[in-house]
Amino acid sequence: MPCISLPNPVVPDPPNLLMPIPDFRTYSDQVYSLQTRYPSIQRSTLVLATIGPTVAKLEGQMVFAGNIVLDVWELLDFDTGRILNYSYEIYSSGEKIAWYDPFEHPHIPELAATHPHHKHIQPDIKRNRVPAPGISFEKPNLPYLIEEIERGISPQSSPA
Repeated sequence: MPCISLPNPVVPDPPNLLMPIPDFRTYSDQVYSLQTRYPSIQRSTLVLATIGPTVAKLEGQMVFAGNIVLDVWELLDFDTGRILNYSYEIYSSGEKIAWYDPFEHPHIPELAATHPHHKHIQPDIKRNRVPAPGISFEKPNLPYLIEEIERGISPQSSPA
């Protein structure tokens, strides 16, 4: 009997979270594989749900070591491939230590570089804002946020 050699199966690369917002199914695969790709995530309650023909929301939390929690809310439009709105909040032992939002602050020149994206940090977290160069409407933000948490949150973000 002849020996037939089958080619090795091709294992696809994980979806690239640095690319533009893909279709619902691909983004869903990306979101639900985060815990596999980032072992620092101890638990995730993220849920991606459609709320219209091309619009979906992503909501939930990711829990990391050291009692760090990332609270996530995104509104996505898969027709345009964009995040329409978002809120990302980072907690340490129940205390909010940082949050990101796209609320416009044109009167603050220091935020112009990443307008409208910015990060609120301690001290005076409500009014202390810094540019957020890793956040965008055009690409997934979760890898940047997870990597920031894995780095231990930037020093200026630590609670006072």
